[in-house]
Amino acid sequence: MTTFSEETVSAVLAHMNSDHNDDNLLIVRAFAESAAISAAMVSLDGSEGTWQYSDVDGIEHHVTVPWSTEISERAEIRQEIVKLYDAACEKLGVDARPHS
Repeated sequence: MTTFSEETVSAVLAHMNSDHNDDNLLIVRAFAESAAISAAMVSLDGSEGTWQYSDVDGIEHHVTVPWSTEISERAEIRQEIVKLYDAACEKLGVDARPHS
């Protein structure tokens, strides 16, 4: 299992939790099969990403979702999160926005 530097993990989490809150929520709703009302990405490594979320009763949970393949490069993190986002949109019947 690849462990990314603390700097890399912190940067990815800050980006996901400040710029992609809606994406976090879609991923959690699809992969935790939950009616989550809020979600934040809380950790990642070369095998998976983990999100913390709150349900309608305010109870906090975690869901860990594996990447499609083991990753070891920072650029691969984005690719895997985009794959999860696209899969979540498909599973939930939501139109995915284009990726730049």
